[in-house]
Amino acid sequence: MKYEQEFEKYLEKEKGTSRSTASAYVGDIREFCRFMEESRGKTGEAAGNADVAAFLRELKESGRSGATVNRKLASVRAYYAFLRAAGKSSEDPTAGLKAPKQQRKDVEFLSVEEVNKLLETPGEDARGIRDRALLEMMYATGMKASEIAAVNTGDINLRIGFVSCNGESGKARIIPLGKPARRAIQRYLDEGRPQILGESQDPGALFLNYMGDRMTRQGIWKLLRHYGEKAGIRKDMNPLILRNSFAAHMIQNGADLKSLQELLGHEDITATKVFLSLSKNRIMDVYDKAFPRA
Repeated sequence: MKYEQEFEKYLEKEKGTSRSTASAYVGDIREFCRFMEESRGKTGEAAGNADVAAFLRELKESGRSGATVNRKLASVRAYYAFLRAAGKSSEDPTAGLKAPKQQRKDVEFLSVEEVNKLLETPGEDARGIRDRALLEMMYATGMKASEIAAVNTGDINLRIGFVSCNGESGKARIIPLGKPARRAIQRYLDEGRPQILGESQDPGALFLNYMGDRMTRQGIWKLLRHYGEKAGIRKDMNPLILRNSFAAHMIQNGADLKSLQELLGHEDITATKVFLSLSKNRIMDVYDKAFPRA
């Protein structure tokens, strides 16, 4: 790949793309350039419309999912937009190419009853107090595991009730904290955290592991699986299902799409629109129960 560093910088600086997304795009372009050299005898920068179409066709034939093919096409589009902006090409070999339709998957989330059961599962020792605070905060904010792990004590304002979240894109967002989450976090700060802290290497971290160090994303995944099993929840417990539960319950109780997009930190509202069907289902439930001739 000829302009790897320049392309990555363009994505992050010019387009505001998160570091992880930019890295994924660069990986896709490396794969595209390999395909061009090995199968088409050209550099990636010299691709034509037929070359990109052949690349997409090979991806489909090798069993890649529609979502993966879509992303790789988006990566090639972004790469050629970068080349044109940098004056290194005047072509757009992706013009007229359509992404394959994706099979829509149902959004998996917990019911309110399942969430309540999950939140009541942790014990009353220091770790249990910590885990209750962490679960309450995840459900109350819809934050990702990596975002929760990165929270510092200074990012929390319990008097006003919010947490400052620094997302993957580097853009901070302010997320409200409900009263149950605030109470659980306050108790953790007063009772649980001082017992866990010890000689911590990262005393600013909000959530600490049993060694007194910052909890990791992997540790949070394990914690969720543990409490999901303990609560008897038969769904595959992971941070995404708790994030989806936050979004689903917000939508079902009247939240608008734009506000939910800001709370979740979605760069594109398309990602938030998957929850619209849940709102429609809620309307049908209300209609069926309330209308005498439903």
